[in-house]
Amino acid sequence: MKLTRRSFLTATALAGGVALAGPFAWRLANAAEPRELKIPELIDARHHGQSVSLRVQPGKTSFFPGRESETLGYNGSYLGPTLRVHRGDDVEVAVTNALSEDTTVHWHGLLIPGELDGGPHQTIPTGATWQPVLPIRQPAATLWYHSHAHGRTAEQVYAGLAGLMIVTDDEEKALELPSEYGVDDIPLIMQDRQFENGSLVLPQGMRTRMHGRRGDTLMVNGTINPFARVPARLVRLRLVNGANARVFDLAFTDGRPFHWMASEGGLLERPVELRSLRLAPGERAEILVDFSDGLPVTLATGPDSNVPRMRMMERTADLTGGERDAVVRFEPQGAETSVVKVPEQLLTHERLDPSTAIRRRRFEMTMGMGSMMGSGSGGFGINGRSFDIGRVDERVGLGDTEIWEVSGAMMAHPFHIHGVHFTVLSRNGSPPDIRDQGLRDTIVAQEPVELLVQFLQPAENAPFMYHCHILEHENNGMMGQFSVS
Repeated sequence: MKLTRRSFLTATALAGGVALAGPFAWRLANAAEPRELKIPELIDARHHGQSVSLRVQPGKTSFFPGRESETLGYNGSYLGPTLRVHRGDDVEVAVTNALSEDTTVHWHGLLIPGELDGGPHQTIPTGATWQPVLPIRQPAATLWYHSHAHGRTAEQVYAGLAGLMIVTDDEEKALELPSEYGVDDIPLIMQDRQFENGSLVLPQGMRTRMHGRRGDTLMVNGTINPFARVPARLVRLRLVNGANARVFDLAFTDGRPFHWMASEGGLLERPVELRSLRLAPGERAEILVDFSDGLPVTLATGPDSNVPRMRMMERTADLTGGERDAVVRFEPQGAETSVVKVPEQLLTHERLDPSTAIRRRRFEMTMGMGSMMGSGSGGFGINGRSFDIGRVDERVGLGDTEIWEVSGAMMAHPFHIHGVHFTVLSRNGSPPDIRDQGLRDTIVAQEPVELLVQFLQPAENAPFMYHCHILEHENNGMMGQFSVS
């Protein structure tokens, strides 16, 4: 007898004496059939006169057949279009807020001045339109955009306010990497969400406050149990951890290697062959995968490594006999005809000299007893202080280079700094891990991690943020702000 996902889950439930009733049974009965991966609409700013419109709007989304959920999206009911911009261009974005509450749009990873950043200071009231002109002056990279509304970021992103942004340039084009959007250049916004009887629900409670919102169902680009048809050749995957709190430990179920080619800040100097890759919330990566063997394979994730294991919907066996959660299944199509190969060299980066750093700052992300009890004092904070939108915590000189030492209490935290790229100097006093390389804007820290940061974007009229990217931690005060002038 062939062990299918449906038979495995059913057999497991029955063997354990679990009655197939209630919300889990409903998902089991209605989510077993694979669905083709949705590919977000691509909006190329050059094809629209360097003017892009986004409407932040409520909607209803059917994640499961015959069931609707109330959601939020940009130009649609859930998530938003992929925006492609080009280095050297100035792009006007008109963002209209059609919600019944205030929102913002943060351009996560875009190197722009503080007043354009879309943090909590750039509030878009109900019915208003925000029209920033974004100067694109950085190398090719995979970025994303999402709500950063003060005290509401976690809820608005969970409901769907996120989308992809791609920066491209001539240096990247010259490498002849896979670049046909949705065909051999595929965006994967990975999330987990909680459902009851097919409807999206918002988890609450102390566990949610402490560990962030975790779901019982994985989805990619808003698709549950997705499969993607890909050409039988080298394919580029743009990976975005868009979850509120879940960490993804990614690997292919057949153990095949892949080449990591880009971090948050863009292309690495040369590809790195890996068999697994860990992405925390806010982190992105680009990988090259060879599908020329024509064999179907699933990209899967291990259990969330940052909290006690939770039961997830989709399971598949890994090479060691354990269980992994299916993220997306790839089905190669056609015969291999491409001569595209993994480049030996990508880009040469100018390296900052750590000796040029003029200052060292330390940041500890803290979780006191107050966070467990839901009180405002002694709870979430950085360096013992909870976020105050009226307080500038740090003042930095424009053009300065500094070393920031970041650590986290009680668990690992993804630390994101707005307006900069940084490199990792050390981790817990030792050389950084191979997966720490490249230009970064988000890094996981529990033990002390040293970051070399250069501040090239002004933030005098509106400060930049630094914060934990577990969005419930951010909401509850694990955030600070700094000016650059």
